[in-house]
Amino acid sequence: MLMTPPSAILAFALAAGVLTITPGLDTALVLRTATVEGPRRAWQAALGIILGCLVWGAVASVGIGALLAASRTAYDVLRIVGAAYLLYLGVRLILRAGRHAAPNDAARAVASPRGGGSWFARGLLTNLLNPKVGVFYATFLPQFIPPGVNATGFSLLLACVHGLEGMLWFALLIAATRPLARWLARPAVQALFDRMTGVVFLACGLRLALEKGARQSP
Repeated sequence: MLMTPPSAILAFALAAGVLTITPGLDTALVLRTATVEGPRRAWQAALGIILGCLVWGAVASVGIGALLAASRTAYDVLRIVGAAYLLYLGVRLILRAGRHAAPNDAARAVASPRGGGSWFARGLLTNLLNPKVGVFYATFLPQFIPPGVNATGFSLLLACVHGLEGMLWFALLIAATRPLARWLARPAVQALFDRMTGVVFLACGLRLALEKGARQSP
């Protein structure tokens, strides 16, 4: 049975929704930022991640993303750069965990508007430097493109659906931290989240660095 555009969008939304809420780098980054830096910076990181998804969707829609799935060299170059970036972020977070010295310092860090753009950039780069996201879009999107539609335009539409689901998921994560804001502002709790997220980034960076060949999903 051939898919119609509405059924294709619905099927993609269901599949992408499951992938969106599956724990991974994006969830770890937004949750950690909301906990330690506050909702404003968490949203900046979330918007960077969403923009990264839209960029990958646009790249895949014009066929360039398929290069990562077909070319071992292209994939490996981006894989090594991405792994180095994740390892860098992981080490920084673990080292930062020891600097949560006092509640007042933590409160000032959350309230300070400085460095907000860096969280947007971190969210964006974490997504763009992960070649598995590019391979995911290049191999996953075509399965949901019904016959008779403009493939490029429909691929972009599906990428926007995925981005919207990501926004809703990140909104839920950020909102979930607000009732616990007072407890989460404790230096010991923030240090724990920094260490946990740093370990996640190190593990993902090492996994990416040690991979052999392109994968089919992020």
